[in-house]
Amino acid sequence: MAPASDDDDQRIHCRLDELLAERGMTLTELSERVGVTVVNLSVLKNDRARAIRFSTLTAICDALDCSVGDLLVVQSA
Repeated sequence: MAPASDDDDQRIHCRLDELLAERGMTLTELSERVGVTVVNLSVLKNDRARAIRFSTLTAICDALDCSVGDLLVVQSA
């Protein structure tokens, strides 16, 4: 199997903006609920994150009442 390239990383899209809008929640409110800084959530929201802890992912999904597949999607190449 070939190693992942930077292009592969960019195919993951975070739908945080859409989920927050659907729930009428701000990034600041989510930050307070999950214990992650607004700056770090912003990095995730803008598809610039290189990694995410499972505990953070779980906390975000719990706060937004969604699944990982609702939050993170793989875009077509």
